[in-house]
Amino acid sequence: MSLSSFEVQIKRLAGHEDIKLPQKMSELASGFDLHAAVSEPIILSPGQRELIPTGFALSMPPELEAQIRPRSGLAYKHGITSLNSPGTIDADYRGEVKVLLINHGQEPFTIQRNERIAQMVFQLVPQINLVEVTELTETERGSGGFGHTGR
Repeated sequence: MSLSSFEVQIKRLAGHEDIKLPQKMSELASGFDLHAAVSEPIILSPGQRELIPTGFALSMPPELEAQIRPRSGLAYKHGITSLNSPGTIDADYRGEVKVLLINHGQEPFTIQRNERIAQMVFQLVPQINLVEVTELTETERGSGGFGHTGR
C-alpha cells in the first residue's frame, strides 16, 4: 500500500536561526518534535500556562492540518502538557507556530531555548458540507451522552 505524500513548506523566522526545525526522532514516528524558541528560560510554575514560540511558520496544502500534541515524556515525568490538546494549525495560517503549555505537575519546570516541548502531527482534513435537516436518522444509542453506557 502506498501512502500519499504532501509538501509542507517551513520558514525559519528571523532571530531563530539556531532553533532546530521540527524533526522526527525515529523512522516511524508520526510526530515531529517542536523546539522552544524562547529568548530566555521560562519558569512554568504549577498551574501556570504560557504560550511558547517555536521560531517557524508553515504553508500547507488545503487537505492538511497540523495538530500540536504533548510530548509523553514531559507529561509523565513533569506534568507538562499542551492545554488545548490537540491544538490545530489550519492550512491558511501563516503566523508563527506556538504551543500553549501548562504545568500540571507539583514542581516548577524550566523551559530552555531549543528544548523539545511538543510534537506536531499532520492529518488529512476531509471537505465537509453541512446539510440542515428537520430530523436526524435514528440509531440504537440515540441521544445517550456522558456516562450512558455505565461505568
